[in-house]
Amino acid sequence: MNSTARCSRDVSPMSWTHLLTQDGSYTFFSSEFGEAFHSRQGAKTEAFQKFADATRLAQKAQQPSLKLLDVCYGLGYNTAAALEVIWAVNPACRVELYGLELDATVPMSAIALLEPWAAPIQEVLTTLAKHQVCQHSTLEARVLIGDARQTIQSLMQGGFQADAIFLDPFSPRRCPQLWTVDFFQRVASCLAQTGILSTYSRSASVRTALIEAGLKIGTIPLGEVHGSHDWAQGTIAAWGGELLEPLSQMEQEHLQTRAAIPYRDPCLNDGAETILARQAQEQRSVTVESTSSWRRRWGIS
Repeated sequence: MNSTARCSRDVSPMSWTHLLTQDGSYTFFSSEFGEAFHSRQGAKTEAFQKFADATRLAQKAQQPSLKLLDVCYGLGYNTAAALEVIWAVNPACRVELYGLELDATVPMSAIALLEPWAAPIQEVLTTLAKHQVCQHSTLEARVLIGDARQTIQSLMQGGFQADAIFLDPFSPRRCPQLWTVDFFQRVASCLAQTGILSTYSRSASVRTALIEAGLKIGTIPLGEVHGSHDWAQGTIAAWGGELLEPLSQMEQEHLQTRAAIPYRDPCLNDGAETILARQAQEQRSVTVESTSSWRRRWGIS
């Protein structure tokens, strides 16, 4: 599903519990948002499949250096998977990484869950959790604590250009603040011309918002294990669409339904209720196919 405490509201350190996923790695379950931070099929597996692998880091690691942006850093699993993939291919590759995270207690609490990762990766995540900075010969990493809608401004001003961006907030209905056209425009401005953005979300509203932000989009194809209601593992986006896996006909038609009306947050400071109400109003004003009709046509349960 997703990752960690990343919405623009306070999250109590007691609002999550440990949850064992099917690949043997642990994640958190948030009682605040009523969601697990990762897919129950496997928290560690998801970090590789939907983020490190989807952004083609194994190929990019041939470069002498890479820049990564982990939006909603959370437990640090996406960062961990990325570093593992990159350094397995090229131990000398220098990585510059920024993580955006609302709640500093989340990565701190996650220190207890890092056993499945290699010792050097555990050391990086532990240092970042405790100090928000980790530097050595092949890594310069920082976690910026606060509302991602605000903390991303400093990266924009500094001209940061990421080779890969991991977009991993809570689900759009739970945390619409980080799925708006307006936020995506800021995120896209930090994506290099040859970079790739990935997210677990296959939502039509998210895909439309990425398109409105100026990006081309593709799909992350289903893995071997999936439910009857699934049609993709997520979405990838880039400035050019040449290397992206194209959407299926079903997915293309999804973008023509009412579900594809994106979230908007013009001043980047609205709460979830305001953003959801704005989308609902826009949905009522359009005459397009309903999502339920689209589901029936394609036999989606």
